[in-house]
This record gives sequence, C-alpha cells and structure tokens, in this order.
Amino acid sequence: MPRISEIEDDGGDPTLKATFDKQRELFGFVLNPTKVMAHCPPILKAAGAMGLAFEQSGQLPKGMLPLIYTRVATINGCPF
Repeated sequence: MPRISEIEDDGGDPTLKATFDKQRELFGFVLNPTKVMAHCPPILKAAGAMGLAFEQSGQLPKGMLPLIYTRVATINGCPF
C-alpha cells in the first residue's frame, strides 16, 4: 500500500483534467507520479513546466531525450 494515496479522478479541476487527459492520450493511463502530485495542482503544474523547460533548453540534442528518459525509467524500474 502506498504511503501517499493516488488521485485517480480529476474532480473537475482544470489543471488536473488537462494533465490527466494528455497522459491518457499519450500513455493510455495516468502516470503514478502525476497521481501523487495531483494532491496539489499548482505543484503538478510547476513540475510539468520544469520538465518542459528541460526539453526546450537546447542543452541536449532532441534525439537524446527519448534515450535518456528510457534509461532513467529502466534504472528506476519503470515499465517504459
């Protein structure tokens, strides 16, 4: 049993709805870290903005990002 409950439903919150809908479209489900951060939508939104900033920073070649994401997921035991 997780220590922090996961939010499964957006409850009508526009930030959660947009994020949940996008992840369902991309992955077929909502990712667990998103369900945990959904307890505080402003933090979820800020985390998303930070991730986007990494992608758009230009510090890494765009072709490397999927490889990095896959490697990190593998190290962490994620099923990607």
